[in-house]
Formats: sequence, C-alpha cells, structure tokens
Amino acid sequence: MGVRVLHVISEMGTGGAEALVAGMARAGERYGWESAVASGGGHRADALRVPHFEVPLARRRAGGVVRAAKATRTAYRAFRPDVVVAHNVGASAVARLAMMPLRRTPLMTVFHGVAAADHGSAVRVLRRTSDTVVAVASSTADRLRAAGLGEVEVIRNAVFPTPPRVDRFTVRSALGVADDVPIALCLARMEPQKRHDVLLEAWARLDDPSVLLLAGDGSLRRDLEHQARALGVDGRVRFLGNRSDVADLLAAADVTVLTSDWEGMPIAVLESLAAGVPVVATDVDGVTEALADGGGVVVPRGDPDAVADALRALLSHPDTRAAFSAAPTDHDGHTLMKSYDELLRTMVDGGRR
Repeated sequence: MGVRVLHVISEMGTGGAEALVAGMARAGERYGWESAVASGGGHRADALRVPHFEVPLARRRAGGVVRAAKATRTAYRAFRPDVVVAHNVGASAVARLAMMPLRRTPLMTVFHGVAAADHGSAVRVLRRTSDTVVAVASSTADRLRAAGLGEVEVIRNAVFPTPPRVDRFTVRSALGVADDVPIALCLARMEPQKRHDVLLEAWARLDDPSVLLLAGDGSLRRDLEHQARALGVDGRVRFLGNRSDVADLLAAADVTVLTSDWEGMPIAVLESLAAGVPVVATDVDGVTEALADGGGVVVPRGDPDAVADALRALLSHPDTRAAFSAAPTDHDGHTLMKSYDELLRTMVDGGRR
C-alpha cells in the first residue's frame, strides 16, 4: 500500500537534517512512499526528484511562524499527505499550526537535537504538536526523557552514500591542492553550534603545509574569514561555501573534523565513516555514539590544543589513518528506511506511539 509523506523542514541547504530529508525522499519510492517536501529552499531542494513546496523561513518570530504555517497549509492541501514528518521543533510547530483547521493527519517529529539549555522548551512544544517523536540517537532520546517527554522512538541517523563523480586527484587539482598535501575537511554550517572558531585556533597550532577545507556557509562566515586572517592561516584555509559535491570532497580529504558544542547524530560524521575517511570530532552525544566502534578520535569540547594534537597525529601518519578508516559502520540507509516505514504505517493505520 502506498503512503503519502510530506516532509516539513525550515530549509534544504547544507545540514544533516536536510541531507536526511533528501535521502529519505529519494529512497522512499522503493518503500511505496509518495513524498513531497515543504521548505524554504536551498541547493538540496533544487536537486529533489519529488514535489517541493516553497515555505518562507519562520525565524522564530510570531509573524514568521504564521506566514510559514500558511504556506505549509497550501502545501498540505495540494499534496494531501497521509502523514506529515516535521524535522526539528520549529518545523513541528509550523506543521501543527498549518493543519489545525483541517482534517486530522498524524504528525511525526524527527528531533535532530538542540542545545542542552533548550531541551525543556523543546519538550513543551513537542507535547503540544507531535503524535510521535523520533530521536536520531539514543543519547538524544535520553535527554528528551530527562526533560519530561514520555515516549520517544529512536531511529539512529544514517546516510545514503553516493560515489564520487571524479577521482581524488581530479578533485584536488580543481581545488589547487597538490597530491602530497594532507587535507582536513569540515562539513558544517557556519553557525555558533559548530564552533569553527575552535577549529581555526587549532589549525593555527599546526605548522605543516596541510590545507583545511571549510564546506558550508552561514551567519559567521565573515567573522571566521577575519579570524583566519588574524591567525595568519588564511593561506592554508579554503572557504568553499555551500557544496553539493560532498562525495567528491570526501574523496579528496585525508581527515574530516567537527568541533561542535552539541550534536544529535551528525550526518557529516556518518558520511565520513561511510567513505572510509577518519574523523576528529568533539565528545558530544551523537558523535560519541557514532564513533563507539572506531573510525576516529574524540576530543573535548572547546579545546583547540586537543583538536590540533588529534589532527596532527592523523594528518602526519598514513598508517594511523588507514587503521581508523577500516572501522565498521552500521548507519545504513536501508535499516533507517525500514524503521521509518514501519512507524509511519503504524501511524497512518491509527496507532499512536
């Protein structure tokens, strides 16, 4: 039996939730889903092969939420979904407001994570809006339960890897990086959570000719470009902006790095593991869970010295990188889709979990 699934998300640019939506929309056809996405747009929206409905960003303002809800209501009426899947708390509020005067359709919220101080307010919204809440990591579910949310499903994030379009040397040539120069790659939005400032401080402690690629954009880009110049590392750091060729960048990289203050289950880390690229990442909930079986080095939050030491060890020693890159990973898209399919069909059939 087919099921019509409407994903609601703030935007479809660079980010883990956005990557998950794109992957689920692409893979859903094999599970009998007819999918659509309602969002503020972005490069991942442009690449979708399912209907996309434009929704203005709410930006946490009352007027913005109302405008977003009106546009989402238009999408809802046009697509007539059997189930709505909202990604994160803000999208859940918008989706529920959009559906309030209309027929009752089950609403699932996929909770990708918030800062520790925001779990209480997140739970208050989720109680009012969601029929089912799915956490993308066990540690994230534990935090929601501790904040007072009763039932939480756990479906661990996964990736839908695509092979690189070109080989490692072609990518490096396009980036202007020699074949023998080590590359560290950071796949992250330039927002406070991701702590690129810590990464740049760490990079300034490395005196080798390695190159740091920053793939992503955001509100902090200008500040970070200024910081790189002030630290004297702007010649060894490339600001790439938003990229749609993550598989190609991973093929060119020797290490990936993520210095976030908090995470749910970061897609960037899972993409690295799937590509066999070792990871340096901070010791936060989803990262620790993702790297439990190996695949990288976990470092303390906000510690540029520890980040620099871990990067130095991996970038300077190919044998060490090879050992980490052989770590197993069970974050596959098929397992994820089977779990979501079962849960969505239970909701459509009238079950509430």
